[in-house]
Amino acid sequence: MKTIGLFMLTAVFAVTMAAAQGANNCLECHQTFEDDNGPSHKIARDIHFAQGLGCADCHGGDPALTDMDDVRAVKGYRGIPDHLQVPEFCSRCHSDADYMRQHNPALPVDQLDKYKTSVHGKRLFEKKDTKVANCISCHSVHEIANAKMPYSSTYHLNLPNTCAACHADAIYMAGYNIATDQFAEYKTSVHGVALLEKGDQGAPACNDCHGNHGAAPPGVSSLSAVCGLCHAIEAQLYNESPHRAAFEDIGQPMCETCHSNHKIVHPIDDMIGWKEPGICGDCHSPDEANRAPHTIDSMRAGLTTLIATRSEADQYLREATQKGMLTTDYEFLMKEVDQAVIQTRTFVHSFTLDSLAAKAQGGIEKAQRVQAGSVELIDQYYFRRKGLAVATLIMTFLAIVLYVKIRRLGK
Repeated sequence: MKTIGLFMLTAVFAVTMAAAQGANNCLECHQTFEDDNGPSHKIARDIHFAQGLGCADCHGGDPALTDMDDVRAVKGYRGIPDHLQVPEFCSRCHSDADYMRQHNPALPVDQLDKYKTSVHGKRLFEKKDTKVANCISCHSVHEIANAKMPYSSTYHLNLPNTCAACHADAIYMAGYNIATDQFAEYKTSVHGVALLEKGDQGAPACNDCHGNHGAAPPGVSSLSAVCGLCHAIEAQLYNESPHRAAFEDIGQPMCETCHSNHKIVHPIDDMIGWKEPGICGDCHSPDEANRAPHTIDSMRAGLTTLIATRSEADQYLREATQKGMLTTDYEFLMKEVDQAVIQTRTFVHSFTLDSLAAKAQGGIEKAQRVQAGSVELIDQYYFRRKGLAVATLIMTFLAIVLYVKIRRLGK
């Protein structure tokens, strides 16, 4: 309902602005032969039109004229730009800081400069490639919307589909020697599921890794910075680990080597090991004459022990809670155990046994305290029940003796 309301408000505002601008023969003429999907109809929710800009502001000419020959003769008439002209066509306004300050001071004015550094921009300007993405490929043409609007092609949840319009089309991408399965893989990844299925706005879309106007594939050296924007602790641990130098020597990227790029699956503990789904065996072997096999096996053992100890402690804690015992302190301590599990899994990226073992041992000791405390509470519960049973028997016996005594006195 909120989205519909925003759309209606935008449409009403657009009509009001059109009326305020006076006669617009561009719209009146085009609406006579265009269907509902034509530019003259779509422009009602275009952010430029809503800001008071009309057809002539982009295309030139005079909207008050009725004859197209007269319109084309007007000084400054630009008509429809071809594919190669679009970036500079849009940058007439978007690269003009003084002009943009009047409409949206917060909007950057360096998009064209960034675009020229991108893979798309280089191919367009240097190779005159008319198939690469330009401004309208991503932002659309006459229904350009604020990226915060759900119907915008650059709305965060819509971005993967916007990029996939080209990059998932095998026929369109033929000749570029670029895979077209990125979107299919992304949809099944932990990021894609979070964004597209769960609607998590914090999950990364294409532009979070590749950039927007300066779009480029992350290189081996830049992956650390890209993934580290969200996974800062893991990136720091990796940068201080022995794997960084080893990967750089053989030209392997940091995160992608173990986690892939577009098809990033949810990490599991079984990834640490030799057998499927373990990935350590991709580079190492169990019989290597170095410390790697011992480190891998010990890291996995430490994590496994922590998980098992935590699970056992949780069972006793649940039992104590169900029996009505006061378990508040141990519930708080269990939260610290859960945090230790997270930290231990994170410290896998240090690829050193000492740092991970310290985190795991701390969590194991706390889990053991939870278990011992819970067992004590359960014992107290049963002790109280036994005491209550004994007390009940004694009271029942005394009641019977008293009853008999009273009967005798009555006789």
